[in-house]
Amino acid sequence: MNLEQMYQMISEELGIRFQQVKRSVDLMQEGNTIPFIARYRKEQTGELDEEKLRAIEERFHYLTQLNQRREEVLRLIDEQGKLTDELRVKIEKATKLQELEDLYLPYRPKRKTRASMAKEKGLEPLAKGMLVANDQASVDAKAVEFINAELGIETVEDAIRGAMDILAEELSEDAEIRKWVREYTWTTGMLVSKAKDTEKRSVYEMYYDYKEPVRTIPSHRVLAVNRGEREEFLKVKIEVEEEAIFTRLKEWFPQSLYSYLEQVIQDSYKRLIAPSIEREVHSMMTEKAEEQAIHIFSENLRHLLLQPPIQGKTVLGIDPAYRTGCKWAVVDDTGKLWEVGVIYPTPPHNQLDQAKEIVQGLLEKYPIDVIAIGNGTASRETESFVASLIKEVGRPVYYVIVNEAGASVYSASKLAKEEFPDLDVAQRSAISIARRLQDPLAELVKIDPKSIGVGQYQHDVSQKRLSESLTTVVESAVNYVGVNVNTASSALLQYVSGISANVAKNIVKKREEIGRFSHRNQLKEVPRLGAKTYEQCVGFLRIMDGENPLDKTPIHPESYTVVEKLLGLIEIHPEQIGSIDCNDRLRELDIETTASQLGCGVPTLRDIIEALLRPGRDPREELPAPLLRSDVLEIKDLHIGMKLTGTVRNVVDFGAFVDIGLKHDGLVHISKLSKRFVKNPMDIVTVGDIVDVWVMTVDEERERVGLSMIPYEELEKK
Repeated sequence: MNLEQMYQMISEELGIRFQQVKRSVDLMQEGNTIPFIARYRKEQTGELDEEKLRAIEERFHYLTQLNQRREEVLRLIDEQGKLTDELRVKIEKATKLQELEDLYLPYRPKRKTRASMAKEKGLEPLAKGMLVANDQASVDAKAVEFINAELGIETVEDAIRGAMDILAEELSEDAEIRKWVREYTWTTGMLVSKAKDTEKRSVYEMYYDYKEPVRTIPSHRVLAVNRGEREEFLKVKIEVEEEAIFTRLKEWFPQSLYSYLEQVIQDSYKRLIAPSIEREVHSMMTEKAEEQAIHIFSENLRHLLLQPPIQGKTVLGIDPAYRTGCKWAVVDDTGKLWEVGVIYPTPPHNQLDQAKEIVQGLLEKYPIDVIAIGNGTASRETESFVASLIKEVGRPVYYVIVNEAGASVYSASKLAKEEFPDLDVAQRSAISIARRLQDPLAELVKIDPKSIGVGQYQHDVSQKRLSESLTTVVESAVNYVGVNVNTASSALLQYVSGISANVAKNIVKKREEIGRFSHRNQLKEVPRLGAKTYEQCVGFLRIMDGENPLDKTPIHPESYTVVEKLLGLIEIHPEQIGSIDCNDRLRELDIETTASQLGCGVPTLRDIIEALLRPGRDPREELPAPLLRSDVLEIKDLHIGMKLTGTVRNVVDFGAFVDIGLKHDGLVHISKLSKRFVKNPMDIVTVGDIVDVWVMTVDEERERVGLSMIPYEELEKK
């Protein structure tokens, strides 16, 4: 398969024009990153977005691997002297790795099998004779010639058994047969799970006697069953109706069947084909389930990273705990640490008066607007303490529950030790909680994405694939928002297009040397930040109060001359960018005519105008702000039909978990997300959404609350 054929295949699969695919791959091969291509090479790709570009990259990588494996398979079979013209054509036409492996299977070196031992004994001619024989009697007569006590063939039965083993293996290795059985098992098979011990209690009890079609079983159930099997609570298998399979296997034989060949079919399927295909289909199910789980995690992570920052606020962050006390940290509106300490308002200490005195002192000493409370152990007790305290403060102070997943991972990391070498782990965690409210993206990039618990079964999927996917999400989010090069940490900078971890550290070091960057050209002086890296990263790096007002926009320096011409055309001075007069004149322009006048592409001009209309804009500002609270809610306060406002904390296959201010998040089942049928919960809600919910069920003993996003009155009517 040559490059042109690869481009054509990708084009047809993804519904993208051939030239778009070709140019996109060319740009990637030239060392351009996907965020850069998506943002600054729109004319060349036909305005393909990141998602389509990544799909092209993934398919091109797959087809390249396929080609490499194809060449290897052709070479290996040719070295055996068994590469026929017919086989070569089949191999060259294969469009999937599985097809290729099926074709290679008969030629793959293997350990000793019953068939290979029979071949060593010289029984292959008898096996070939069995295929053309009309009855068992003629086979019995022919088998006499192969009796050889020295080779262990002492009877006619020994010879026939060996020949049947050869035929059974050949049948099991036929590529067309394997493909058909695999597809049949996938489309008609049933995943069946049984308890290993029905008396043993576990979280897997719903799967103790369970059956569901392979093709339609939801991904979260596949991963649950897999885990139950791995933990030895379940026995799992795939059942399939065998009669149709036996009918198909009979077609492999050139003539009507007699008893020996019927036995070959039974043996080949039950001993060789079925176990192998069951493993493959189970693997396909798991892979599909993992992809869905990774997709859910990735989407949730993206929405979490893009939560709007709470800017201009001094924050008191509290990391709740029982025995060791609640660590606290005050950070100013830039995230700079002012003070840290500890209070003991929770059991077993219950030093409420002392804790109250300390927090009130902090509220008097610092202009604290918001208190951020981590949602871990002792969170609700800490929330009760804070809620009662702020009622006595003579000015508006709110609190918010912050998802602290991964805060402890960051606190013990090398990066945290470098940032705060004199603080203990819990104190660093309190700082992280405060900062992730101020700017979730800047703080969360310091944490391994896998430690941020916004998915399902993330520990049960391919960790390599999960890590790759989550890294891609973080890169995409960072480049979508852009980075203030004068305040960003090296942890944040290394996710910017084209910037490596070492270059990120060099940028921070250079910034410390010169005080701050005043224009983008200074980045060229950063060690190891060469011309290509500069081209890839500079458009995503912002200088907010620099010498050139364009440096705080996502406009790439390569387009600065176009901007100068544009401003000249509308008679606006660079200092007037963002003014009402400038914006009015920009909105009056005819984009296509102006692009022609300026000698640039329409997509580029459209992006330039958008950037000039709102210079320095943070795209996250358009999203709903975090839900600030001033009072606490307890499960005993709830009643059926009660309306509440909450924050979506996690979205999974079967619904969404919403924080309504209780110790545990309530669940909105997929059936209660909308009045219309919902196939994917992500079509309705995303992490961070502020939603209205109605209480449907309350289980005080297990502290579980069932919620609905469909108004309770409307459900009652049903």
